[in-house]
Amino acid sequence: MKKIYFVIAVLYMVSLTSCKKYIDVNTDPNRPIDVKESLILPPVQMLISQNINASGDASLSIILQQYLQVIALNQVAPNQGTYLMYNVDMDGDWNNVYVRTLNNLILLNKKASANGNTKYGAIAKILTAYCLGYATDAWGDIPYSQAFKGTENPTPVYDTQQQIYAQIQQLLDQGIEDANKNAGLSPGADDFMYAGDMAKWKKLAYTLKARYYMHLSKAPGSTAAAQAQLVLTALNNGMQSNADDCKVAFSGAAGAENPWQQNFLPASTLVLANTFVEGFKTRNDPRLSKMIAPAVQTGLYTGREIGLDEIGSLQSYSIPASFYAGANANNYLVNYTEALFLKAEATNIISGAAAAQPIYQDAVRKHMEKLGVATAEVNTYLTARGTLSSSNALRLIMEEKAISNFLNAENFTDWRRTGFPVITKVKNAISEIPRRVLYPNSEITANPQPQQRAKTTDRLWWDAN
Repeated sequence: MKKIYFVIAVLYMVSLTSCKKYIDVNTDPNRPIDVKESLILPPVQMLISQNINASGDASLSIILQQYLQVIALNQVAPNQGTYLMYNVDMDGDWNNVYVRTLNNLILLNKKASANGNTKYGAIAKILTAYCLGYATDAWGDIPYSQAFKGTENPTPVYDTQQQIYAQIQQLLDQGIEDANKNAGLSPGADDFMYAGDMAKWKKLAYTLKARYYMHLSKAPGSTAAAQAQLVLTALNNGMQSNADDCKVAFSGAAGAENPWQQNFLPASTLVLANTFVEGFKTRNDPRLSKMIAPAVQTGLYTGREIGLDEIGSLQSYSIPASFYAGANANNYLVNYTEALFLKAEATNIISGAAAAQPIYQDAVRKHMEKLGVATAEVNTYLTARGTLSSSNALRLIMEEKAISNFLNAENFTDWRRTGFPVITKVKNAISEIPRRVLYPNSEITANPQPQQRAKTTDRLWWDAN
């Protein structure tokens, strides 16, 4: 299924490079000049699910999980896990974000606007905001306002990250406005995320607004209290239950496997890192067996230390369990529990730890319920984790948020802005822990910009922790 959609996406992009059709007799029925919104949306959503959220044929999301010491390569150092990166390593990810995904979202939005199909326009704007957030939190300044103009402007200057953040909020507001218009054609089965349920799309938009407000709690010109209030206001209309999760389902059939299952196939040599696995044991966390598979060789829960000088047996290490990485597992993009943890963090900033406590506990509980953890085990765990206080509230909230956002790139942003979960430089590291990634070599060659001199240890505009 996904291969067919990718072909459609490519045909669509190719068809739109032609400025005009010359004579009708030469029109090729197998190369359509006009494609309906319902045929553009599915491949774009699959690209987001597979090639952005889960790296797919690139590497960024996996590299970020190595920086967070969640994933390890069963390879000798130096490698990506010890912070080795070349500009060319990012070529595929930049192509996925810009050429394959944002380009098609821009086209989808234009077509929906021209046809009066505001629901498709809403989805296009919300997903554009999501992709821009992913890109700017990885690279910082990026092209947007001057991009997507083809030969009119082949070398667009970069917008500052501050400008991108303003554009993200504007896109989300416009998406909500379009969804409220309720005009034109309605998505259905072609919408892999919410099956055309615009109420859920609006909840996603408000939750993303809260996410990006919180990112700026320490940004220049912002205050934590002001951003926290914006978060709470947005979340009044955000996700309300696990049923609101933004996810893509996979059947598990050949060619339709969950992308994280594909990422952990033996050829990748990816396994779970010992820092992540040991954390479950230290906390006596009942989610251990729900989220982590025991090593095939030993039956034990064992992660690999990043930076080792030797290769171990792949079967002696754990990989994610089937809930997140089974062939027919859902691929989670944005979770209701993220909304709850954002609410807990914002409440802690404004009203203190005691007020945040029940929200924090509800967030943990909702994640465990999604995994199928028994109520008694949930209660025992929450009791053992203790009560939030002024000294531990942020740490506990962010530790638990990172678990509930397993394999999500959002955790890298949370670590940079809060310092939690605490991680230390890995063995054989070639630098300090990265705080961004390099600009791709393909972009440096085609569109030279001063920002491209950035190093992986440089901070982004909002990263003032």
